[in-house]
Amino acid sequence: MAKLDQTFAGDFDTVLSRLESAVLEGSVSSSLEDSADYTIGTVRVAIRMFERYSYIGGNRVAMCVTLTGDDGWLHLTAITAGGSQAMFFKLNTFGEEAFLDTIADLVNSL
Repeated sequence: MAKLDQTFAGDFDTVLSRLESAVLEGSVSSSLEDSADYTIGTVRVAIRMFERYSYIGGNRVAMCVTLTGDDGWLHLTAITAGGSQAMFFKLNTFGEEAFLDTIADLVNSL
């Protein structure tokens, strides 16, 4: 498992669109598996579940991205899973870390 957790200022719709593009354009095998969007009061939340094939690990890797926004402030949590081939413990996390890297540079630039 790899995780990215960051709070920053920005426009919710613009950041969400850039995140989706970065993931889907970051690998030919990337796909958006499901999504959910909702608003509670002034707080907006977007959840995206992505998946892709990891050539490094030889398996599929998933990434859940949650973007929360209120009054120009955003919080992003991205968590990857599924990058190991072992039954009881993780042998490698290369695929998970590489998947997370598709948005890490973007988030760090915001």
